[in-house]
Amino acid sequence: MNQKRLFVEVILPLALPRYFTYEVPENLLHKIQIGIRVEVPFGKNKLYAALIAGTHHELPKGYEVKSIVSIIDDLPIITLEQLKFWDWIASYYCCTLGEVMIAALPISLRLSSETTVVLSSNYNGETEGLDDKEYILAEALTIQSELTIEEVRGILQQKTVFPLIKRLLDKGVLYLKEELKVKYKPKSITCIRFTKKFENQESLSEAFEITNKSSKQQDVILSLVQSDRNLPFIKKQDILKSTNVDASVIAALIKKGIVELYDRTISRLGTYEDDIADFDELSSIQLNAKTEIYAAFQNNKTVLLHGVTGSGKTNIYVDIIKETIAKGKQVLYLLPEIALTTQIVARLQKVFGNDILVYHSKLNNSERVEIWYQSMQGKPIILGARSALFLPFKDLDLIIVDEEHDGSFKQDDTNPKYQGRDCAIYLANQFGANVILGSATPSVESYYHAKTKKYELVNLFERYSGIKMPEIFLVDIKKEFAHKDKSVILSDFLIGEIKKAIESNEQVILFQNRRGFAPNLICNLCEWVASCPHCDVTLTYHKYFNHLRCHYCNYQIQMPKECPSCKNKQLITKGFGTEKIEDELSIYFPNIPISRMDLDTVRAKGAHSKIIKDFEENRTSILVGTQMVTKGLDFENVSIVGILGADQLLYFPDFRAIERSFQIMVQAAGRSGRRNKRGKVIIQAIQSKHPVFQDIIDNNYLEFYKREIAERQQFLYPPFVRLIQITLKHKNLDIVNQASTYFANHLKSYLKERVKGPAEPGISKIRDYYIRDILIKIEKNGQINQKTKSLIQEISTELFKQKGMSQFKISINVDP
Repeated sequence: MNQKRLFVEVILPLALPRYFTYEVPENLLHKIQIGIRVEVPFGKNKLYAALIAGTHHELPKGYEVKSIVSIIDDLPIITLEQLKFWDWIASYYCCTLGEVMIAALPISLRLSSETTVVLSSNYNGETEGLDDKEYILAEALTIQSELTIEEVRGILQQKTVFPLIKRLLDKGVLYLKEELKVKYKPKSITCIRFTKKFENQESLSEAFEITNKSSKQQDVILSLVQSDRNLPFIKKQDILKSTNVDASVIAALIKKGIVELYDRTISRLGTYEDDIADFDELSSIQLNAKTEIYAAFQNNKTVLLHGVTGSGKTNIYVDIIKETIAKGKQVLYLLPEIALTTQIVARLQKVFGNDILVYHSKLNNSERVEIWYQSMQGKPIILGARSALFLPFKDLDLIIVDEEHDGSFKQDDTNPKYQGRDCAIYLANQFGANVILGSATPSVESYYHAKTKKYELVNLFERYSGIKMPEIFLVDIKKEFAHKDKSVILSDFLIGEIKKAIESNEQVILFQNRRGFAPNLICNLCEWVASCPHCDVTLTYHKYFNHLRCHYCNYQIQMPKECPSCKNKQLITKGFGTEKIEDELSIYFPNIPISRMDLDTVRAKGAHSKIIKDFEENRTSILVGTQMVTKGLDFENVSIVGILGADQLLYFPDFRAIERSFQIMVQAAGRSGRRNKRGKVIIQAIQSKHPVFQDIIDNNYLEFYKREIAERQQFLYPPFVRLIQITLKHKNLDIVNQASTYFANHLKSYLKERVKGPAEPGISKIRDYYIRDILIKIEKNGQINQKTKSLIQEISTELFKQKGMSQFKISINVDP
């Protein structure tokens, strides 16, 4: 009997706008499942690992359908919910399914003809468990350090190699070359055990007899016997430590055939081995807030928890998480970025132990794959940055979006340019899960949605244990200029308060939203300014490296000894960054330990954690930093927070500048006085009369919100309209002007006054590309939205067809 021909719709890991259809050969029909990867030909002599998104029996018309080459997976690696989620992201954020796939899948789950495989440094030539072809490939890699997929095909004399490579990846025999860039090595430990002859109780007397002349050897035997037999393994290091002997004693026991050493590969993710402890018991105010959250869930699946800094929002989250996982459900806990996770992970692990996994972009690819599969199997708690949204969940019941206002939830660099908070709400809706959005300074959009009942609102306006909100002082730095010869970085008032804090063995945090020593190097004779030749920005001076650096393209030059224009040797720096603040502090407080936390100091692995740990354990008295020091960190001994150059934050060319300034300053202020006493916050500003400063001093979010929402309504900005920003880039200025005008005019023919621009942005050139922006303001109407997005795609396609436009770059940012 003839079977109907079966076709599959697949997603390729390429920036392509649609599914592609392939036929399933008869011998593979029984293995086809939605969510598995298949090897498919695409383009000229290239093979890719594509994901099956659907099946059907309709023969496509107008072209010859190719067949899939092989099946890579026995079981699906993504779920149906994920496929729906990917579809929505591609549609809403104007990108392709292939781009969503690339963002979502760890590199190890993406294969193509261009992939290179490399032998693992841990492979010792062991052939057990390898079939003939696996052994041939392993042997080939011992001779030639790396092989392309095409070379593998030639060695094995077969076209289908992806399934075989997957098996060797799983067995730890080889790695993809991309993984070696992060220098990943499976974690293994040396363990000790009795040999088979001495592993039972009866033969131990013989072991003691053999070692009767060495008390140290007998100590080792005794320690092994007394070790908990329920332990899955005993570390060699633990035995050496408990018996206080050196490795030669164990070597003697090995020689006598009593014990043996072996390597045990443990999870790359590590395990939590300390004691489990409860969080602080909820206060009556926190209990009320928790009750309100549960009541709110009856009316709406999304709740905004507006709690002041230090109110104990995390304690409430922990209680709700406990109750959720007790029902056998999963929880996703989202944080804006990895900088926040160090402290919170440690705190949550004390409560949940190994029930929690951390997922973020800093993990190497093999770690990401391991978490991927554990999440799919139902790991109770996943804590991560926005990329954790792409994990496969089994039974998701709660998503917590902590610091929901934070701009880091928005992906701005590459497609998909998604907003993590909004995607979390959509994903939760797919699972019927609840969402808690938590913040001391909610985004204007979220608070508006809560006030208009799209979300429910729960307030928490008291700090835990009744600690008062910090006392806030505003220093007008212009008055300091008046009686000093040079510009002021640290006011007399701030220096005095730092001195008092140090004398009381308390700690200080100073925040400045700019790294480096100084943002400008200027010739005071001819007014030459050091600028980047590739970007429309000045070069920042970094004193430690004695060079000037562009923070956009990383162009660097050594500090010039004279002005290149007039040869004047008196060059001066203007402005200040975190490095200069650290430098100035060392003059006022020469014997006080000072740390700096910014992008320059946290690049090395573990550097961020070390800075935080040193400050937590009072090995550092003053911490200077950029936004990293404002986000969710909890230090109980901080009594002073200084915010320097505060009004610089207010004047960015962005409709959210005031909102972000308010949020950053309130969050920074919240690091002060979180435990035993009321803290102080000193804000230094030049434009000290700006109303936002009074809102911060009064801790008056509502006053700030009323003013901000009125301006948004008047000038038509979110939440009253939806924005789409189109950015056009080209290395030729005339072409970018011509193309942006063409694009804007075509948009205006349909969208009329909703289209603004083209306009030259504040930074009009980056990495040699000239930039023009077009902004579309559209009503929140699904039909208009979709028509607009289709129109943008059509104009983009037409533009690329025109002569000289093929090198154009177009970026579409929905909800920028």
